[in-house]
Amino acid sequence: VSTQSTWGVERNSKKEMELKQEHLTGSDPITMTRHLLMSQQTHPEAHGDFTLLLASIQLACKYVSSKVRRAGLVNIFGLADVNKNTSGDEVKKLDVLANEIFINSLRSSGKVAILGSEENDAPVEVEIQNQGKYVVAFDPLDGSSNIDANVSIGSIFGIWKRKSTGPATVEDLLQRGADQVAAGYCVYGSSTEIVLCLGGEVNCYTLDPSLGDFILTRTAIKIPKRGAIYSINEGNAGAWDEAITKYVHSKKFPEPGQKGASLRYIGSMVSDVHRTLVYGGIFMYPSDKKSPNGKLRLLYECSPLSLVIESAGGRASDGHRRILDIVPKTLHERTGIILGSADDVADVERLYTELKKTN
Repeated sequence: VSTQSTWGVERNSKKEMELKQEHLTGSDPITMTRHLLMSQQTHPEAHGDFTLLLASIQLACKYVSSKVRRAGLVNIFGLADVNKNTSGDEVKKLDVLANEIFINSLRSSGKVAILGSEENDAPVEVEIQNQGKYVVAFDPLDGSSNIDANVSIGSIFGIWKRKSTGPATVEDLLQRGADQVAAGYCVYGSSTEIVLCLGGEVNCYTLDPSLGDFILTRTAIKIPKRGAIYSINEGNAGAWDEAITKYVHSKKFPEPGQKGASLRYIGSMVSDVHRTLVYGGIFMYPSDKKSPNGKLRLLYECSPLSLVIESAGGRASDGHRRILDIVPKTLHERTGIILGSADDVADVERLYTELKKTN
C-alpha cells in the first residue's frame, strides 16, 4: 500500500473520529432521549411507549444521583427505621428514598403494568386503568453497604413485555433474562453513567450536570475476550467449592508461561461489573457452602447485568448453565453468578465440567 493511500485512510479515519467526537461531547451532543428517538424511527410500528418508559428511568437515575451526592449534607446516610429488606440486607436511608423515587417515576409513566423491587416483599402494583405493556424489575440502590464509605454504588433495571392480557400478576415478572426487551444500570461514581443494552447493542450515557441530561459518550461497547482482573469476595474462600478454589489459585499462582491476574473487589455489584465491562476480566459471586443457592438476586441483579455483558460479547453463567436461560420461580430468587470476558468465564465452566467427570 502506498504512503499516499495510507495517509488517505488515516485522514478519513481522523475525520470520522472528529465527527464522532463532536456528536459525543462537542457542539452537537446526542442526548439519551434523542438517541432513543433516532432508533425509534427505524421501527415504524413503535408508538413511543418504550421511549417514555426509559425517560422515567432516566428521571429516577437523575434524582437518585442528586440525592447520593448530597447525602452527607442533608443527613441521609445511615440505617433506616426498617432494619432489613426482603433479602436480609440492612436497609439504609438512601435505599428507601431510591426505592420510592423509582416506584413513583415508573408508576407515573403509564407504561408499566407491575414492578418488582429488591426493597419490597411483594410486587408493586399499578392501578389497572394505568397499566401499560411493560414490566420492570429493579434494584434501586445496589451496593448500599458502601454508602457511608462514599464508594461507587448504582441502580439496576430489567424490562420485559408483560405476558398477561388482564390485570398484571407476579407471573408477568417471572420471566427468563433472555426475554428482556432492555436492561441496564446506572452507576453513581466520579460521574453518573447509564449503561443501556437495547437491541443487542450496549451504549453508555453520561450525565452532564450543566445540561441536566444524559449524553451519549460510548457506543457499541465490547468487553475484551480475556482480561487481567478477577473479582471475588476472598472472605468466603473457606466456603468455596473445588472449581472456584482451583480457578482463583490459578490466578494467584499461575503455572510457568501463564499469566496471573490482579484481584479487584469493591463489594458493589454495579461497580465491579462496570469495571469488568470496561477493562475485561471476571466477576464471581458463586454459590458456596454458606449460600448454596447463591447470594445475588436473579431477577433484578443477575439477569439485567448478564444481558449487558452478553450483548457486549461476554459470558454469564452459574458455572453450569447460562444465567439468561434461568426462569425465576419467585420474585427474590437467588443464584450464583460468574460473568465477564468470554474466555475467562469459559475457563471456570470448563473446571466445573472436568470436576463433574472425575467425581
